Amino acid sequence: MAHRLRTFVAVDLGKPLRARLVSLQENLARGGAEVKWVEVENLHVTLLFLGEVDERELLPVCRAVSAVCGRHDRFTLSVDTVGCFPNPRRPRVVWAGVGIGGPELAALHDSLELPLQEMGGYRREDRHYTPHITLGRVQSDGSAEALAAALTKKANWHGGIEIEVEEVLVMSSQLTSRGPQYTVLSRGKLRKPSAKRKAAEEEE
Repeated sequence: MAHRLRTFVAVDLGKPLRARLVSLQENLARGGAEVKWVEVENLHVTLLFLGEVDERELLPVCRAVSAVCGRHDRFTLSVDTVGCFPNPRRPRVVWAGVGIGGPELAALHDSLELPLQEMGGYRREDRHYTPHITLGRVQSDGSAEALAAALTKKANWHGGIEIEVEEVLVMSSQLTSRGPQYTVLSRGKLRKPSAKRKAAEEEE
């Protein structure tokens, strides 16, 4: 029987921005809400979640992601907001929202959908793609009030750090007793912006 890997496509955040997000997690945790916070090394922006992928299909998936990346420019990313899904009355996920770089992430997501769908490695979601970083998952229904109060205190939070996104990662996730462990399977390099393309885009 072929081995299957829980696979997703993501953008890494780099150490300085992850450290800033950990500081945000620690501040929110002081509010007393029962939240399982994501470990620092696992903080990322998910572009697509592929689910369980047959290991024999991983090479075509990685090649498809690399091909798409070659048609997209590198870009700047910032993280500037904090909130929860689906709403403050019934919070399930605490997230940090993308500021600069949101349109570029959405364009990458849209470009990746079709080739991965055609390969059978992805099932399109009905909901609109919203770039974000999952900070934690709420463990108790009784945490809504405490979490809402903590989020209100951080209503004007800004990450204060901008990073340059130069690549997209195909990653696997293995669930362990210590939580999920991520492994990078491949890296798709984004192209360097050219002055000619920039000028053409500015004229449009």
